[in-house]
Amino acid sequence: MQKTIRIGTRASLLAMAQSTNIKNLIEAHYPEVKVELVKITTTGDKILDVPLAKVGGKGLFVKEIEDAMLRHEVDIAVHSMKDVPAELPEELHLGIITKREDPRDAFISNDYRKFTDLPHGARVGTSSLRRKSQLAAKRGDLVIVDLRGNLETRLRKLDEKQFDAIILATAGLNRLKLSHRISSFFDPADMLPAVGQGAVGIELRKADKELLDGLSFLIDETTAVAVRAERGFLHRLEGGCQVPIGAYAQLAGTQLTITGLVASVDGARMIKRQITGDAADAVTLGTKLAEELLATGGGAILAEVYGKEID
Repeated sequence: MQKTIRIGTRASLLAMAQSTNIKNLIEAHYPEVKVELVKITTTGDKILDVPLAKVGGKGLFVKEIEDAMLRHEVDIAVHSMKDVPAELPEELHLGIITKREDPRDAFISNDYRKFTDLPHGARVGTSSLRRKSQLAAKRGDLVIVDLRGNLETRLRKLDEKQFDAIILATAGLNRLKLSHRISSFFDPADMLPAVGQGAVGIELRKADKELLDGLSFLIDETTAVAVRAERGFLHRLEGGCQVPIGAYAQLAGTQLTITGLVASVDGARMIKRQITGDAADAVTLGTKLAEELLATGGGAILAEVYGKEID
C-alpha cells in the first residue's frame, strides 16, 4: 500500500463527514498510511440559485474532482452515489461501494408529523425532480418549491418558515447526526429513492490496480450488487437530473429485486415496474427493467425531456 493517499472531496459538511469516515477506516486498517483530504469546490457547489436540472445535473458535483484525479492531484474520490452520473471518464471507475446507509427519503417539518398531515396548499421544498413528481402524484394541491443549498442551509430555510416541510435523504441526516430533525420516513414503495441513494462510492483510476486491491476491504458486496443494478437501469435510460428517475434494488440470497420509475415532472404520468432475477446478472437486470419501462410509456416521457428517442 502506498504511504500517502489523497482523497478528493467536496467541502460541504456532509461530503467531509463521508470522506473523513473513509479516511478513518483506511488509517485504522493501515496504521502506516497517511490519508489526506483535499477539498475541491465543484460547479454544483457554486450554482445555488438555479435548479440542477437546468444547469447540467449530477455531473456538476463530480467533474472537478474527476479532473483532479486525471491530473494525479488526488488518488481517489469519495462520492454520494446518488450524485454520480451514469457515464464516467474512460480512465476512471467506481471500484468500491461501501455499506449502504438508510436509503429512504425523510419528511421534515416543524409543524406536521407526516406527509399526509400537510394542509391544502402547503409549501414543500425539494431540489429533486424525482421527489417533485412523486409528491405531485400524491398531492396535486401542494406548492412544491425548489430548494438548493447544503443540508444545513435547507434546514435553516425550514426553520425560517419559508416552507411547511422539506424532503431530504435520510442517509445525509444520519451521517451528520441530525436524525432528530426527521419527522417521519417515506417507505421506498411510496417514494422510490434515487439511484444509489444512501450508498457511498470510491472512484479511482483504472490503472491503480494495487490501490484498488489494497482498499477492497471497504467493499460491501450486498450494496455493490444493488447499486450495480440501479446504475444499469440509469445508464440504459441515459438518466440525469433532467427527468424524474428512481430505482431501488434489494438482495435476498441469490435473488435481486429492483423497482424502477420514470415519470413526468408534474407527476401526471408515472411508469413504475419491478423485476426479480439472479444477483449475478445485476447490471443486466437493471438494463432489462429499463427496457420494460421504455416500452410501456417511459420512452415517450424521456423523448419529450431529451428531445430525442432513446435507442
